Amino acid sequence: MTPVHSQEKETLLQVRGLRKYFPVKRGFFQRTSGWIKAVDGVDFQVEPGKTLGLVGESGCGKSTVARLLLRLLERDHGRICYRGRDINTLHGKEVKRLRKEVQIIFQDPFGSLNPRMTAGQAIEEGLRAIEIADRRQRRARVEELLALVGLTGESIDRFPHEFSGGQRQRIGIARALSVEPSLIICDEPVSALDVSIQAQILNLLKDLQESFGLSYLFISHDLNVVGYMSDLVAVMYLGHIMEYGPGDILFDHPRHPYTRALLSSVPVPGETRDIAPLSGDVPSPLDPPPGCRFQGRCPLVEPRCRREEISFYPMEEHHLVRCWKAPSL
Repeated sequence: MTPVHSQEKETLLQVRGLRKYFPVKRGFFQRTSGWIKAVDGVDFQVEPGKTLGLVGESGCGKSTVARLLLRLLERDHGRICYRGRDINTLHGKEVKRLRKEVQIIFQDPFGSLNPRMTAGQAIEEGLRAIEIADRRQRRARVEELLALVGLTGESIDRFPHEFSGGQRQRIGIARALSVEPSLIICDEPVSALDVSIQAQILNLLKDLQESFGLSYLFISHDLNVVGYMSDLVAVMYLGHIMEYGPGDILFDHPRHPYTRALLSSVPVPGETRDIAPLSGDVPSPLDPPPGCRFQGRCPLVEPRCRREEISFYPMEEHHLVRCWKAPSL
């Protein structure tokens, strides 16, 4: 890969009105009795060389968004535009080219690697995909990629079970880099690792971004990690983006009650907090309430919140909040 010192000005990835519903089938004839609204009208964008953090509780739809961006799932509604082109209009070789441009790093570094393939073979698959035919050239490139992620050339002939968790995730990163992508989706890439190893992997991702001009969609439920990695942050709850904006503004001045609750629960060294837990339960995505999705747990809820669909309210510097009370908070 060649280091990038100048960035393109156009938006790399733009998502508008993205929806994905999963049918619930019951009975002997497996008739559809309802729909799980996993992703329900999501908007965001990723700029070249920048990181968008997508944060929220488990089950809010973050990983479904990742699979839709890779076309591992097909969207039901909305647009996903990569470099200005709707990816759902792509076919054949165009889809293959998209998957070269957009790669993913998985949450489970062991489960994402084939136990029957060595580290070198796993990385070499990508090189075959971009049609590097010469065997010696492929091996030299694999050794280069391993060195890039902090592994020695001896790792090339070892199997996944011979590595630690952090080393396996480095192999996953090398595999993603092998096809020279522009956008990497990081789906909880450090949640399965020890804290000390997490810091190493996060710093590696930052160094690679600076060297090669990579863009990241960084998915996590860990606000500390998202705050460290992200330029922009989108807070997701039950299929909706609740708050969206620059990371420093969103973390210093959160406006949505859900974002405030998430940030108040983050432990701070040397500080004791008397945190009041959110009341109520997370609604079922099979039958979400009308109006605001957060209404059942919100301390500021009013009758209007239970009736009307809540739109984004623009705040300062591209800060958007899905709460009609946001301007007064």
